[in-house]
Amino acid sequence: MGYKVAIIGATSAVGREIIKTLAERGFPVDEAVALASGRSAGQEISFGEKTVLKVRDLDRYDFAGTHLALFSPSAAISAVHAPRAAAAGCLVIDNTSQFSMEPGVPLVVPEVNPHAMAKRPKKGIIANPDGSTIQMVMALKPLHDIAKVRRVVVATYQSVSGAGKEAMDELWSQTRGVFVNDPPLAEQFTKPIAFNVIPHIDAFMDDGATKEEWKMAVETRKILDPDIQVVATCVRVPVMIGHSEAVHVEFETAITERQAREALREAPGITVLDHRDDGGYATPIEIAGEDSVFISRLRRDTTVPHGLAFWCVADNLRKGAALNAVQIAEEAHRLGLLEAPRLSIPG
Repeated sequence: MGYKVAIIGATSAVGREIIKTLAERGFPVDEAVALASGRSAGQEISFGEKTVLKVRDLDRYDFAGTHLALFSPSAAISAVHAPRAAAAGCLVIDNTSQFSMEPGVPLVVPEVNPHAMAKRPKKGIIANPDGSTIQMVMALKPLHDIAKVRRVVVATYQSVSGAGKEAMDELWSQTRGVFVNDPPLAEQFTKPIAFNVIPHIDAFMDDGATKEEWKMAVETRKILDPDIQVVATCVRVPVMIGHSEAVHVEFETAITERQAREALREAPGITVLDHRDDGGYATPIEIAGEDSVFISRLRRDTTVPHGLAFWCVADNLRKGAALNAVQIAEEAHRLGLLEAPRLSIPG
């Protein structure tokens, strides 16, 4: 059985990657519908090798008869249209932060907490976590199964693609401008991003943390364990694709470096690339387009009784967004959660 699938935010970097990933993985699609704002309507996007989708206006789309909707617009747009799609009987997988901490909405990384999808959620919405959270909990899960994680200290080095196509364009234009003596104009970020790092992602909160840092903490607890303490510093760096993280983990009981390395090597979706010589580690430039979460620089953290430190890198457009959403859809298909949607009744 194939499905009618809508991709919302289809012209965004993540939306295009979702369309590409659906085709690459052979998800059972009978009909794909690309949706975006009215100003993007009429654009064309390839779906696989033979099909071209013409982008349609989201505001005018009737979700009746659609089985699955994969959302990757802004949170504000998801807030309006995701409940509308769910009310029409469509299963929504939302890639924004709008519903991630809402009670009754599962927040899912299939390799980590597939049990959260044991049944179709009453609200008809499943949330895709933040990309920086996804890659970290992927690495933490096999370690948490050995020795319970107590506390995580993480610094992220997040690529500009996490802020969208316009942010990628800004990095490119600013970089080029440096060499032609054209002063950089910061529009997508608070300061110039070319040849710079910016310790500020999303809005500041009352306690001094940014919302991105808050999300890493609360999402980790919702996905993995409510008792894990997380302190994050999230930084935007002049990299096009690929988020990196320096992660320090304190455990409740002893865990050896050897145990951790073996567990990570056996974990689904993880690739250990860790050689203690020049170049024996993963960096964003070589993992772009890959589906794995890469672990390098695994070592003991001797500042706590039971501690490990490691370097974690993943393509934020793939596993950090599009791939995880499609994997949720695949699990929903396997579990029979994509029920027949309601059909519109001519009035």
